[in-house]
Amino acid sequence: MAANIRKPADDLHPYRVKYLTDPSQDELRELALKHSKNVLVSKYGNLNKITRNKARMANRTYIIEDPKNSADFSSNIIAGENAAKYLDLQRDYIEKCGTLIEIQGYIGLGEQAVPIQFLYTPDGANIAGMQKVLLFPRSDVESPERLKEPFKPEMRLVYTAECPAKGLPGDQGIIVDIYNFTTYVIGPDYFGESKKGGLRMFCEYMYQRGGLVLHAGAKLVKVKGNTFSMTIKGLSGTGKTTTTFSKQGELTQPIQDDMVTLWAGGKISITENGCFAKTFGLTPESEPIIYDGTVNKDAWVENVYQDPSGGYDFSKELLTIDEVKKYKDVLIFTGADEKNIDAFINREVSIKEVLDGNGVPKDGWDFVVWTQNGRSIIPMHAIKDAADLHKIPDVRFMGILNRDEGADAATPGIIKFVSPEQAAGYFMLGETSKTSAAGKERGKTRSPFTQPFFPRRMELQAIRFKELVATMPDVITWMMNTGFIGGDSRDVEAGKALKVKIRHSSAMLEALVEDKIKWTSDPDFGYLIPDIAAPENSELMKAVPAEILYPKVFYEKNGRMEEYSKWVNSINTARKAFLEKNNVAAEIINSVCGK
Repeated sequence: MAANIRKPADDLHPYRVKYLTDPSQDELRELALKHSKNVLVSKYGNLNKITRNKARMANRTYIIEDPKNSADFSSNIIAGENAAKYLDLQRDYIEKCGTLIEIQGYIGLGEQAVPIQFLYTPDGANIAGMQKVLLFPRSDVESPERLKEPFKPEMRLVYTAECPAKGLPGDQGIIVDIYNFTTYVIGPDYFGESKKGGLRMFCEYMYQRGGLVLHAGAKLVKVKGNTFSMTIKGLSGTGKTTTTFSKQGELTQPIQDDMVTLWAGGKISITENGCFAKTFGLTPESEPIIYDGTVNKDAWVENVYQDPSGGYDFSKELLTIDEVKKYKDVLIFTGADEKNIDAFINREVSIKEVLDGNGVPKDGWDFVVWTQNGRSIIPMHAIKDAADLHKIPDVRFMGILNRDEGADAATPGIIKFVSPEQAAGYFMLGETSKTSAAGKERGKTRSPFTQPFFPRRMELQAIRFKELVATMPDVITWMMNTGFIGGDSRDVEAGKALKVKIRHSSAMLEALVEDKIKWTSDPDFGYLIPDIAAPENSELMKAVPAEILYPKVFYEKNGRMEEYSKWVNSINTARKAFLEKNNVAAEIINSVCGK
């Protein structure tokens, strides 16, 4: 098969169809309303797509490679001859359709910008519109002379949202030709497969050039007249976007909300021209920049509940009978069982009967709870006080978010790492609790560098990170718990746990960047935590309870020290096993689990 594949720049238009090249956003909205299913118009004038897929499908992603080399990659492997039949199936679908929407642009700006071409059948016009928002146009990168020449993409993504990949699980497949930087998305209708499909290839492209793409937001912060960048890694639901847009120091300006590339010497380069934000729980008070951007007419939205006025209800959870009746056709399209819908509408089954003790629907009844994985695509021009993306200062602070939850949620509010090895270890762990974006699964999860898009062996990230951090001696690495201490939201209501609130996180980061924390070594883990006995931390402790800064205090006060001791032992065992499984170097493992 490889002999028949050409790199994107060698064959700009590989399908025998009509190409609609770079239609305007207004044209893309018209195409989406005409061709994309389940697209609603909000009262704000933007479009809201209700998708079948409610999250990315990592288990349906395949790298084209000889199976004997599967250990070299983090994704599933598909042999070339098997991939060919699905790519032929997609080609037949495209050429029968007769039209492709072509979006040309760049991931990134300046010297590290990479040209990429996205191709969509009209049923994915809404996805094309979202992707165009996040790309930098050719005019932002190329010279006037170069603009007169044909586009020369280094990467390509082909997306057919309504073409089933018959024979693959769920009739869906994301097939990646990593050697020719081409990705084929067959079947999913969720924008994340387009965005991450491009960024997955970008990860490989940057790695080959000596960088490391971080799944991290970034912001410019000015403290005592000095300006620097801060990066914030985190899986979906950990608060990465919220933290990226929170204010610290004399000035804070968002740079990116999702991914940046780290280079030697503390340089970072950007990826996107906008923001892909999670919207559940969004309010003008909690996240004004994201809220205002989401209701901007130029935004695109996915999976947000609309009330009868066409406004967005960002906190919608349980649906009433009337609401299920109103959305019946939409729910059936997204996979709900019509018989179950009718039984609910006819009051043959109550909502209490189909939810478990955690409020999670039983199989076949997911439609009674609106997804919490609502999203918005916000153009950079709609983000208030965004930084100048052509002038990005060197990185000074690099952090990771762990949204800890459950009876064994004992991660301190803020941690400072003592060495590049220790930071590499915790970044490699990528710990958090699973969120609504993960579906029905709950509990702890680990994802190296919170980066499920790195196509190669995951331990290569830790090796590259350690190499890069060694060239930036002044960088400060940290971790913050954005979840709970000693339980979950129900335990908080019962007075049996604590919630780490946004104001706590902001106060801890403020103290970090202002260098106002007196640190002490955690006796169980060897990283640094705020010394709750130090007078120097009195101001911080007015804003953040001691139990959040040092959770052991919470367990002591509540007679739960046996739980805490078991957690220390079990978490160290689990961390060591995970790092060893990923072939991480011994000095990194010892920096995490050596106590």
